[in-house]
Amino acid sequence: MELKLSLPKNKKQRRWVLLEHKGAPEDPLGIHYDLLLEDEGSCRTWRLSKIPTLDSISVDAAPLPPHKLAWLEKKEGEVSGGRGTAKRVMAGIYTGDLPNMTVKNLRVFLKNEVLEGCLEIIGNRCHLTSGIQ
Repeated sequence: MELKLSLPKNKKQRRWVLLEHKGAPEDPLGIHYDLLLEDEGSCRTWRLSKIPTLDSISVDAAPLPPHKLAWLEKKEGEVSGGRGTAKRVMAGIYTGDLPNMTVKNLRVFLKNEVLEGCLEIIGNRCHLTSGIQ
């Protein structure tokens, strides 16, 4: 099935992935989700408490150090340093500008075969709304 895009024109399209991360020693719940956004030579990354759902309540989000681009390709694998395992939940492309690392707010547009929406991270909260705005 070919993916037809209705993303804003003249915007660079980059990849994103949402990983289910289990077994991280510092994770009190034993599971969280890593949102990775492709950014030059690495991925900007946030730890999410839950999978954000369209037009629902926001979820906790905490910035993490950049992750390797290889995670954009992997379906699953061991996390380095004995920090558990990660498995792809969903992936696609996004448009929008990533702010510099010191800015906590972010707004990008995500797209894949089943999802099209605006992802916003404001402070330590992540929200996903339907449609391109």
